[in-house]
Amino acid sequence: MTRNVKETFAAADVGPEPPPAPAALAAKVRTLAPSMTRSMQRVAEAVASDPAGCAALTVTGLAELTGTSEATVVRTARLLGYPGYRDLRLALAGLAAQQQSGRAPSITTDIAVDDPLSEVVAKLAYEEQQTLADTAAALDTVQLGAAVAAAAAARRIDVYGIGASGLVAQDLTQKLLRIGLIAHAHSDPHLAVTNAVQLQAKDVAIAITHSGSTGDVIEPLRVAFEHGATTVAITGRPDSPVTQYADHVLTTSTSRETELRPAAMSSRTSQLLVVDCLFVGVAQRTYETAAPALAASYEALAHRHRR
Repeated sequence: MTRNVKETFAAADVGPEPPPAPAALAAKVRTLAPSMTRSMQRVAEAVASDPAGCAALTVTGLAELTGTSEATVVRTARLLGYPGYRDLRLALAGLAAQQQSGRAPSITTDIAVDDPLSEVVAKLAYEEQQTLADTAAALDTVQLGAAVAAAAAARRIDVYGIGASGLVAQDLTQKLLRIGLIAHAHSDPHLAVTNAVQLQAKDVAIAITHSGSTGDVIEPLRVAFEHGATTVAITGRPDSPVTQYADHVLTTSTSRETELRPAAMSSRTSQLLVVDCLFVGVAQRTYETAAPALAASYEALAHRHRR
């Protein structure tokens, strides 16, 4: 018998999440903006681009500034994780104070065809730092902890990913293998599904997809979900189709795509951070067996690094 598709991944015994810290507000906007209505996007973009100015506005003032309604402003505040507009204003004031205490970066992340390499390096380094900071700020540690607990106790872990996400899937499985866990990465959609059929309640399936709508990743996760495995989605879209079949959702940063730097590059950076957090958490929980297994793997390869 298949399980019902989940309506929400907040467990009944887990209390409401606290509002995001001021520093996490911009990351929250970048992550959630693609799933917002256009009117809510205008509100979110306004508060992220001018926190000091918006902090001084009433709910009516912000609605007039963005050409929306007071109800839209309140809904946007709640979607961003704040109980109401008053709480969002307090966060905006805190963010404005933080920004005034330090100078904003003088470079942008737009890379032109004729940019010198030194500027390319500087822009990419800044973008990578921002992506990692956004991902860390938005990552739900309750969901991460639940995924870690499931993976640490799993009989078997299957990881699904296509393209750049497939490389991240391989990275995760290689790490897990080195601490003695049974893990497989699947980039072939047919093999992924046929393997998902074999999963059971003690197994874990992890889907990695930036868009959250990659059919070749969603299908095996659905099959694993229906066969009772614990399922995890690593995605930049927390309300995307893949999350319907995920017991736990780990959100990555959504970076802006440019002609010279497609989304696959920036999304992989945030995915790798989430994967590393997941792996380290599992290694901590299984330290008594993980440490000897990791030492043995180092020793097995040591002679290949000696001259």
